[in-house]
Amino acid sequence: MTVPDADELLERAGFDAEESVLTRRQAEVLVLRETGAAQADIAEELGTSRANVSSVEASARENVAKARETVAFAEVLAAPVRLTVEGGTDLYDVPNMVYSACDDADVKVNYTAPELMKLVGDAAGDAVHGRAVQRDITVTVTGDGDVRVRT
Repeated sequence: MTVPDADELLERAGFDAEESVLTRRQAEVLVLRETGAAQADIAEELGTSRANVSSVEASARENVAKARETVAFAEVLAAPVRLTVEGGTDLYDVPNMVYSACDDADVKVNYTAPELMKLVGDAAGDAVHGRAVQRDITVTVTGDGDVRVRT
């Protein structure tokens, strides 16, 4: 496979090394991997080993995950609606808890009760089993009515 031009792809994507949590090399490897390039081909193109490309890619993906977690944390802090759903709560009670908190904050929720239960259940992972909230979860609602769940 011919490896695409990483510089062109990074420029098209708007990558700015001074503003990113990724190093230039990490961004190069990620953008090439996302185009379907194999690690061996990237290694040859960049003049390094496949093991090095693998290591750079793993570090890049870890940095991306940390950046996403940081953004999620910041969203929780900035959300006008934040409530704790305690372990032992019935999932069917969560929509009314969220709607009530949103009414108090004059925020409109963008989800129906069934959609909200599914969103919370899915996002909470193993913190929800069936209809039972197993351990405390935090539900936040942005000013735009988007719901976020943190375990």
